[in-house]
Amino acid sequence: MIKGFFNVPAPINEPVLAYAPGSKERELLQAALKSAYQNQLDIPMYIGAQEIRTGNLKPLTPPHNHKHILGHFHQGDASHVKLAIDAALAAKAEWENLAWEHRAAIFLKAADLIAGPYRNELLAATMAGQSKNAYQAEIDAACELIDFLRFNVKYMTEIYSQQPPVSPSGVWNRVEQRPLEGFIFALTPFNFTAIAGNLPTSAAMMGNVIVWKPANTQIYSAQVLMKVFKEAGLPDGVINLIYVSGPVAGDVIFDHADFAGIHFTGSTGVFQDIWKTIGTNIHKYKTYPRIVGETGGKDFILVHQSANAKAAATAIVRGAFEYQGQKCSAASRVYIAASLWPEIKDSILADLATIKTGPVEDFTNFVNAVINEASFDLLADAIEKARNNESTEIIAGGKYDKSAGYFIEPTIIVTKDPKYATMTQELFGPVLTVYIYEDDAFAETLELVDQTSVYALTGAVMATDAYAIQQASVALRNAAGNFYINDKCTGAVVGQQPFGGARASGTNDKAGSMINLLRWVSPRTIKESFVPAQDYRYPSFLPDLK
Repeated sequence: MIKGFFNVPAPINEPVLAYAPGSKERELLQAALKSAYQNQLDIPMYIGAQEIRTGNLKPLTPPHNHKHILGHFHQGDASHVKLAIDAALAAKAEWENLAWEHRAAIFLKAADLIAGPYRNELLAATMAGQSKNAYQAEIDAACELIDFLRFNVKYMTEIYSQQPPVSPSGVWNRVEQRPLEGFIFALTPFNFTAIAGNLPTSAAMMGNVIVWKPANTQIYSAQVLMKVFKEAGLPDGVINLIYVSGPVAGDVIFDHADFAGIHFTGSTGVFQDIWKTIGTNIHKYKTYPRIVGETGGKDFILVHQSANAKAAATAIVRGAFEYQGQKCSAASRVYIAASLWPEIKDSILADLATIKTGPVEDFTNFVNAVINEASFDLLADAIEKARNNESTEIIAGGKYDKSAGYFIEPTIIVTKDPKYATMTQELFGPVLTVYIYEDDAFAETLELVDQTSVYALTGAVMATDAYAIQQASVALRNAAGNFYINDKCTGAVVGQQPFGGARASGTNDKAGSMINLLRWVSPRTIKESFVPAQDYRYPSFLPDLK
């Protein structure tokens, strides 16, 4: 076997394509999107070397056109979860013993495939299946996922290179990083194709084997990812893609002795239930499972009286309404100094007057549909309650229609009650609530921001006063795992802003950093003595000299 200390290609953030009118990339993406609508897919599960079709077909429909069928996926049951676990464990020994550079090459190739020949197919699947406009799909399914794959390879090499700094004469101290003993369960959400790709691959990169269950509303792009991984050379059984209900998967996986960890993005309630189940079953496992999760958020923007009003308004509009507010990091509660509110309000309303809502195939639509009817109904109910509450006023939007697609207008609620429901509860949609505070109550408002929500994912402060910025940075140090100064609270970039929050927002293991990859290895320390001792006695045991 060839040996060497190999340098991987230096990762650089993937450039974001513009898809401007008349551009070649716009033309190619429009063609891919047209193909996605014309060709109905038959999507199997991928378990080991098999493509499994159960015949229990479930439709995939665009959220913005729910009468159209993009294709069907084959739903599985508990038997398929067991098959996936068996396939993963069967692949484990050979995969973890594969030299790290060959594992790295597979995921570097996957990144290049997404950057090149699969880019438009993956973007079209994300746009059609998850109702993302072209720009949101580009920064997610292309750029962020490519960055995850390339940067994670670099982080992997850095982890392997970390060694004890001292080996005294006659001794060689070293550390090896072992994959976890068992299989990893990757449970991925609908809202980011990049997350769906990163959760299974980051653990697999470190030599682990994976059972992957995506959200049903993300299956279209998930199967494109599996095509990419297979073309990149991923061996059968390393990542197994199954379509079963969450409870069915959990009943099998969390009862299995070889369950070694979960990589999760989703709701706080589901994650807490999973944690409880793992705790109840802890005596059944060979090892203590790693529990890594990024969950909910009630993310804030705080506007100080010294802020630039136009910059604050832009941060609010982008932070709250890009991808219909369906980002864990989306701004959903905003606190604005009273003296700036009139100017910011006018600027926001002027921007909203130009924003179009509609299907993704019209590239001029800024806002598209929310993911499904359950989300639509939740948001519509919140809007109606705010409409009829004496402490709130809807100053923008407030309309909704699900006759053709699940469309919610970008909606702004102004409340006199800083603890009103939409200031505290995660809605995951284009509904923003604003609270106006008196300029001289900044310190009290900082305390309010910190204590209003159980979450601590993202947050931002808008100010030009350096003392106010420092005051907010200190007072809100536990309120957000990703904190922004004079920017919107969304848009973390791999390699630049590792992403994750604490409190009810998750374990803060920072996707897009070495921190996350360290969770998927178990280090072994090795000490080798070249000339071992041959006498058990230490000098202190010798008798005194006469």
